[in-house]
Amino acid sequence: MNAAPGPDHFRAAAAFVLMLRQAGLSDRRVLNAMEQVPRVPFLEEAHFALADEDVALPIAMGQNVLRPTLIASMLDALDVAPHHRVLQIGTGSGYTAAILGRLAKEVVTVERWRTLADQAHLRLRALGYDMVETIFGDGFDGFAQRAPYDRILLTCAVSDPPPHLLAQLAPDGVMVVPLTAGVVVRTGKADSHASRNAFAVAQVDPAVHGVARRL
Repeated sequence: MNAAPGPDHFRAAAAFVLMLRQAGLSDRRVLNAMEQVPRVPFLEEAHFALADEDVALPIAMGQNVLRPTLIASMLDALDVAPHHRVLQIGTGSGYTAAILGRLAKEVVTVERWRTLADQAHLRLRALGYDMVETIFGDGFDGFAQRAPYDRILLTCAVSDPPPHLLAQLAPDGVMVVPLTAGVVVRTGKADSHASRNAFAVAQVDPAVHGVARRL
């Protein structure tokens, strides 16, 4: 049986939430979800000590787990409701998908690296995130089998919001996308691509067409 969380755990969790608040996040559901999903299970052991720091951290295949305040800002813009079906592009370690699993009814997450997709699937199932379906495939294709989606989130940078993903969005849905130009945009099928806030997207891996040939 696992030991009950000690005082250090609660102090670290409180400090983590304070960091998010100081970055401007006020959405209670997002704060609660991020507090309930520690980064440690989604990191390599060498980076455990940095799990609660506001830094991007490397994972396998040369990819990264985004810094928590950037994830929080994108989730705040995404405005996920408990009944929503969400499509995430760029699974990585599965950390953001797990947070989305706390916010939405159903999450489909697509990853182009088979190693990352397989690892994330096993990790998310072991942690009890049965509402998250991990797909190995080309993120630019989305996953039409579950469309339409109430919300779509890209955790990889693109030059413009991909039209093929917009086509899988529900009529009143919202897509949040980091752009290589240095901003994050929130858009829908009928919206102009007006930017929200400027985020440091230099730490967001660029999107790549296709699936990895190996690994």
